[in-house]
Amino acid sequence: MSGKEIYLTYEGLTKLEKELEQLKGEKRREIAERIKQAMAFGDISENSEYDEAKNEQAQNEGRIVKLENMLKNAIVIDEDEIDTDSVRFGTRVKVFDMDFDEEVDYYIVGSTEADPLENKISNASPIGSALMGKKKGDVVTVQVPDGTVTLKVLEIYK
Repeated sequence: MSGKEIYLTYEGLTKLEKELEQLKGEKRREIAERIKQAMAFGDISENSEYDEAKNEQAQNEGRIVKLENMLKNAIVIDEDEIDTDSVRFGTRVKVFDMDFDEEVDYYIVGSTEADPLENKISNASPIGSALMGKKKGDVVTVQVPDGTVTLKVLEIYK
C-alpha cells in the first residue's frame, strides 16, 4: 500500500484506532475459535465452515493491514488550529441550498471519514471541493450526479 497521506480529525483517528483494536483482539480470537471448531469436524478439504472461517480470517487480516497503513500515514488536524475565515478541511460550514430553499450544515472531512448520512463530506467530493477556500457570503454552483446545485456560504465554524 502506498504512503498516501490520510487527513483525519481526532474523532476519525479515534474511530480507526478502536476498529483496529477490535479486529486485532476480539475479532482475531473469535475467528481462531471458529477455525478450531471447524477443524474438530475432521477432514478440512470439504469443510465449508473451515473455508468460511479462513476467508474471514484473510479479510480481517487485510483490513488490519489497511488500517495500520492509514494510521501510519495519518495527518491529524487539530481543531484548535483551524482558521474559520474560509472553508477548509476540519471546518463545519452552514450553506443555503438555493435550489431546495433550505439550510444545510456540512462537516468537511477526509474521504476516510466521509458519511453523507451525518453530513460529513469529503474535501474531495464535488460539494466539498467546491466549498474549499470559500468565504462567508460566497456562492458556488456545483455539478453533482443529479445536475447542479447552487450554495451560498452562510457560516464557517469549528
